[in-house]
Amino acid sequence: MKYLVTGAAGFIGFHVTQRLLAAGHQVVGLDNLNDYYDVNLKTARLALIADCPDFIFIKADLADREGIAALFRTHAPQRVIHLAAQAGVRYSLENPLAYADANLIGHLNILEGCRHQRVEHLLYASSSSVYGLNRKLPFSTDDSVDHPVSLYAATKKANELMAHTYSHLYAIPTTGLRFFTVYGPWGRPDMALFKFTRAMLAGDAIDVYNNGEMQRDFTYIDDIAEAIMRLQDVIPAADNNWTVESGSPATSSAPYRVYNIGNSQPVKLMDYIQALEKALGIVAVKNMLPMQPGDVLDTSADTRALYQAIGFKPATDVEQGVARFVDWYRDFYRV
Repeated sequence: MKYLVTGAAGFIGFHVTQRLLAAGHQVVGLDNLNDYYDVNLKTARLALIADCPDFIFIKADLADREGIAALFRTHAPQRVIHLAAQAGVRYSLENPLAYADANLIGHLNILEGCRHQRVEHLLYASSSSVYGLNRKLPFSTDDSVDHPVSLYAATKKANELMAHTYSHLYAIPTTGLRFFTVYGPWGRPDMALFKFTRAMLAGDAIDVYNNGEMQRDFTYIDDIAEAIMRLQDVIPAADNNWTVESGSPATSSAPYRVYNIGNSQPVKLMDYIQALEKALGIVAVKNMLPMQPGDVLDTSADTRALYQAIGFKPATDVEQGVARFVDWYRDFYRV
């Protein structure tokens, strides 16, 4: 089968592309290789898959309407796994227009490509950040997500709404993936684990927000990739019996579905740091800071619907996952 994977040089996209190629599929990988974080890390990921005869890499921007339309016409993917986006909660406070270009216009361009190519299944990245001010734990896809606290989260909520519209109007099966704090080897340098590791090895203090009084549903990258690989075969179907009044907002009369992909075992931030200290053999110097705008206090995923759909849910514990990341980091950066 031929897949289009957007964000193929990104953290999750790289891992998913590796798995698709290993399973014998063809992959057209799209990425704009922007400098939001170290481009060398992105090119190093690509180098591991570039020589595969079933892989084609295209450097292009999601916001390029004509370019994305031409890509769909030329390569005619059967399925699309749309993982490219402008990521980062805090950066969305600094550069909001980047999120409009990549996450709104870019997502619409992908939907249009799927519409005209009659793609059989579109999976796309959403985020646990859509739960915003929700304090009921664990977060369920049956919950309201109408109160985001960052523009990044608002764009992800918008992605779900846009996908539903296309599922309803054009019968395009779409599946939204609400990821919960993904970490692991080849991870993003803007995320806590990467920043903490770099600082601790350099002998610098780490910034710990809200004085460490937060917990996150940290989810290991291999579990994320496994869930995506299984879900791409679970194609949503229309449900004529569904109604707004009685149905879940994660489902629809249209071929539309949304899932949480999280570990379902929230971990206190200080315990996460402790796992990193153990893996590095270094006690961190901690710079305790107040809560940052756009952050949420706690996250925890209700993954019952995910398990019902694919018979799998993430389960890698933090101590094991952090140790694997540290092994990768030391090897990649030779430290």
